[in-house]
Amino acid sequence: MDREYIYHSHTRALCSKCGNLIDGKIIYNQNGVYILKNCLVCGEHSEILEEDYKYHLSKAKFDKYGTISSVQTAYREGCPYDCGLCPSHDQHTCIGIIEITKRCNLSCEMCFAKSGEGNDLSLEQIEKMMDFYMEAENGKAEILQISGGEPTLHSDIIKIIEMAKIKGFKYVMLNTNGIRIAEDEDFVKQLSAFKGGFEVYLQFDGLNDYVYEKLRHEKLAEIKKKAIDNLSKFCIPTTLVATIENDVNDKYIGEILVYGMDLKCVRGVNFQPISYYGLVAPGPNRITLSGVLNRIEAQTNKMIMTSDFIPLPCNVERVAITYLFKNQKGFYPLTRDRDLSEFKDSIGNTFVFTVEDTLKNFNEDSKIFNVCKCCDFINDIKKHLPKNFLLFSKQEKMEFVDENTFRISVSSFVDKYNFDMKSIQKECVHIITPDLKRIPFSAYNIMHREKYDKYYI
Repeated sequence: MDREYIYHSHTRALCSKCGNLIDGKIIYNQNGVYILKNCLVCGEHSEILEEDYKYHLSKAKFDKYGTISSVQTAYREGCPYDCGLCPSHDQHTCIGIIEITKRCNLSCEMCFAKSGEGNDLSLEQIEKMMDFYMEAENGKAEILQISGGEPTLHSDIIKIIEMAKIKGFKYVMLNTNGIRIAEDEDFVKQLSAFKGGFEVYLQFDGLNDYVYEKLRHEKLAEIKKKAIDNLSKFCIPTTLVATIENDVNDKYIGEILVYGMDLKCVRGVNFQPISYYGLVAPGPNRITLSGVLNRIEAQTNKMIMTSDFIPLPCNVERVAITYLFKNQKGFYPLTRDRDLSEFKDSIGNTFVFTVEDTLKNFNEDSKIFNVCKCCDFINDIKKHLPKNFLLFSKQEKMEFVDENTFRISVSSFVDKYNFDMKSIQKECVHIITPDLKRIPFSAYNIMHREKYDKYYI
């Protein structure tokens, strides 16, 4: 008899039960892609990696050379125990996260930061962490995400954002649940001073209270909408960030997208399949990155298709992205019917939003994704630009881009259930720690977070 799966590749995995590092097989069949684990202590078991095996197999076309980065820790116990970054890590930091406080005004059961009670980091400590991040990226750190806990509770939050802007980070993100933004209009007005390389990363799981009661244990739908009203009033670029769980809000993915696309201040939506860092284990029908993509296609009646997304070359395993451009008929994907894999080596190892940057600085020699004109992107875009676009000021170009481009991304983080070695070593979203290390976001939440709690006591 034939086996019921095809053996795709070998990996190192974590046992879902005891957490030990073990050998694993990545296997697939018509039902999906799985990690088959064989723990000497707990026995054989499997975990789902992707729902769509065709998408998983296609990712390899976009894989490319990683970017060499400085290291802070030596190779001693092996990955994922030497995080810092260690010499085994294959990618630099695309997004550096500084958690400025442990405090939060919500108590979400699945919170990766296990936030609620604790203290803030001092301005001095935060500045050291910013300087370290910039130095570790050779003075060219791109995206800084200010997070928590709930960062808007920090008494010096405005000073912290000001400091980040002065230090030259290309983009600064404020990762927030939006409660203060909904309740404090003066605070939102202060945030509006940072426009240009600043964005609010707004937790937004859906449009109804059922979703928030299931995920956040509070009715938050009206608070989220009020937050968006205030952000719209001051024209602050915003990304909606939706944590997606099967049988909770997976059927509302298309609704979230359409809602965001109709809002002037919303620049994009980031979907994050729920990660299991706490005591709750995933069920048998866990949602995955490819599952989100397929739901987007089904729930938008193919207005946006799975094939419109490309695996982000800096981390093909865990991130997919597409860009939409607005014409007279509505938004359409720039990537539609194009095989961008042949240009993968021209696409930077970065999350920096190059499409927007290109348009803001558009001239006849502009390049999108740093790809030459043979990609035909420029000609496609030029026919939709106002005839006098080249005469626009930088501010006018920014306003045009804010209103006429839209970004959709899916980020699938790693937990002990879907852990595989390549994913963790390619991860480019890193926590900047108070003791001046860079730890991959997923590894930090799986095994390193607790030892850093002392800095927030």
